Amino acid sequence: MASSGTLMSEEQFKCFICSNVFTSPVSTPCGHSFCISCINKFWDCSEILRCPKCEEIFLERPELRENTFAKEMVEQFKKRTANGSETISPRPEVPCDVCTGQKLRAQKSCLVCLTSYCKTHLEPHLRVAALKRHKLVDPVKNLEDRMCKKHERPLQLFCKQDQMCVCVLCTETEHEKHDTVPVEREWAVRKNQVGVTGTEIQQMIQVRLKKVEDLKQSVKLSKVSSSRETEECVQVFTDLVRSIEKSQAQLIQMMEEKQKAAEQRTKGLIEELGKEIAELHKRYTELEELSQTEDHIYFLQGLPSLCSIPQTKSWSDITVHSELFVGTVRSAVSRLESLLKMQEIKLCEKGIYVTSLKLLDTANAWLVMSVDGKQVKDGNSQQHLPDTPERFDTAPIVLGKESFSSGRHYWEVEVGQKTAWDLGVASASVKRKGVVRLTPQDGYWTVCLRRMNEYRACADEAVMLTVDAKPQKVGLYVDYEAGQVSFYNVEAKSHIYTFHGCIFTEKILPFFNPDLNDNGDNEAPLVISPVSVREEGVCL
Repeated sequence: MASSGTLMSEEQFKCFICSNVFTSPVSTPCGHSFCISCINKFWDCSEILRCPKCEEIFLERPELRENTFAKEMVEQFKKRTANGSETISPRPEVPCDVCTGQKLRAQKSCLVCLTSYCKTHLEPHLRVAALKRHKLVDPVKNLEDRMCKKHERPLQLFCKQDQMCVCVLCTETEHEKHDTVPVEREWAVRKNQVGVTGTEIQQMIQVRLKKVEDLKQSVKLSKVSSSRETEECVQVFTDLVRSIEKSQAQLIQMMEEKQKAAEQRTKGLIEELGKEIAELHKRYTELEELSQTEDHIYFLQGLPSLCSIPQTKSWSDITVHSELFVGTVRSAVSRLESLLKMQEIKLCEKGIYVTSLKLLDTANAWLVMSVDGKQVKDGNSQQHLPDTPERFDTAPIVLGKESFSSGRHYWEVEVGQKTAWDLGVASASVKRKGVVRLTPQDGYWTVCLRRMNEYRACADEAVMLTVDAKPQKVGLYVDYEAGQVSFYNVEAKSHIYTFHGCIFTEKILPFFNPDLNDNGDNEAPLVISPVSVREEGVCL
């Protein structure tokens, strides 16, 4: 064991955290070793369990195992140190330039002689008066980098104009009249920048660590909510008849997919944050190492690449909603019960209103309205209408006359044999000029028909719908407080689609798009129909 120990550098048995030779070395699952007290203190003070060296993140605190090999080697090193012997390495990090044969490891490098010396060959620099004035630093590689490649003189000055180290002769040639200072002085100034940048990086790390915890907490709450709502779902659907068993399965599947999507998104965000944190830790470690060096040239040459803050994502607006399923089950059951007895729904008790079209202010100039404001279709030619801020200029859209900021509302629209249409609701402040994106994120909650039989819900990601019977008349139900927009096939007494968890922050209005005429194949108008229930309280 002793003989093998002489073939290794003592640097291989230093703790990455404390930079000292191991004391009671232990290994982590990723294979790196640390002092047992160092790694335990590191994890006690960290919000994320990770390897300080390779940045691997552990979900649980790993079990640490004693590194017996490192322990035995450390004991060998300590014995040799006690006997006053030097470490011999066949591949020293910085070898002595004077040694012949097997080289000893250098103890110091002379920036004047541009030579690295072991303990024996360093002795003249510690004894001879002329040599004692030479600048000695910890051993460094590539001493030739500290010489001016053009004049072969030591780099002793720093040119502020060109931001580079130069020699004395450089100031008499291409750097003449430039502002130059001794490298020691510039080093002292720039070293302060390291501390400022390091502090800023540490703050960025803390912000991201906090965001990681927020994301973990959000997904944890989401799981609790999902579990609670799923239990309610099973209990409620047990009491329902066989006719809704299919709907029960669809609801549970939707909840699981929604939860899975939320977990996948959160996992991706956490992984992205982990990468940024690892990069920031790496930059901070490099800055820390740079700030400790006394080698002015190495410091000044390495500083520019390390002082810039790494490009990172802005996380202030990234959130994950924990309450993904609040009210999902209750609203779904309520919807199913209403479908089973749709003919018995008392629409008047829900404060339902049928709306009229808002003709002149919002209708696209290509649309033709009926005099009573109940019908709209593509006119095949553009009318000369005022281009008001409220009018849609490119999309064939018109909004309803009445707006809603509370309550529950219902209306029906006859679509007949049309091959394309859009129906739904829109926020009052939606974009009306240029290209319009029909998504909840842009303030639209709509269902559309394309190519005669392709139905889809225009969610943030389009949802293709299976419609058993082609609707001739579509019923729309809005519950403002519950954040719900539902679509029904009136004749078939069946449900088409429901937007749940809608966040309404302003007034909403009925939305109509009869789509293009399509050479007469889609010329039929959208018609607002009277609701075939009590006429009292219905605004036609």
